[in-house]
Amino acid sequence: MKIQSDLARFGRGFVYALNGIRAAVQEERNFRFHLCAAVYAYAAAFLAGLEATGYALLALCVFGVMAMELMNSAIERAVDKPDTEHWWSAGAAKDMAAGGVLITAIGALCVGVSLFANERALKAIWAGVTASPLTILLWLASLAAAYLFTFRYGNTKEKGTSQNAQNAKRK
Repeated sequence: MKIQSDLARFGRGFVYALNGIRAAVQEERNFRFHLCAAVYAYAAAFLAGLEATGYALLALCVFGVMAMELMNSAIERAVDKPDTEHWWSAGAAKDMAAGGVLITAIGALCVGVSLFANERALKAIWAGVTASPLTILLWLASLAAAYLFTFRYGNTKEKGTSQNAQNAKRK
């Protein structure tokens, strides 16, 4: 039936999207960095006692930066190793995509400063982080884990060999 095939195609689209996110987590250091930054931003929001609008702004910024990072990675892979006639435009496309991520991240930073750069929020965050020696130790351990996840985790394979590319090679 046509309805089943339409639903199956629709469902496969989600699977492909999840495969792309998984590939980004495994292969893209900057994506992992932004994931860790998002976790710390949400922790700060919790400690600062942000209201719903603050969380909404934070979510828009987090998901905007993550989406831009995914698009940047996609563009980098799409134009990687072009022929000699197109090397300049490929490099420019990669630079522009990276610039898009940078602009989005700067915008997110501006929102973060407006949400957290006040005495009440900073005191609440500091009190939450330094509540006891155990919480300090947990925060330090989380920073070590974030460092390892960002810089030491990931595929050791050549960049650009996502699961989709590996599957295509097998066929």
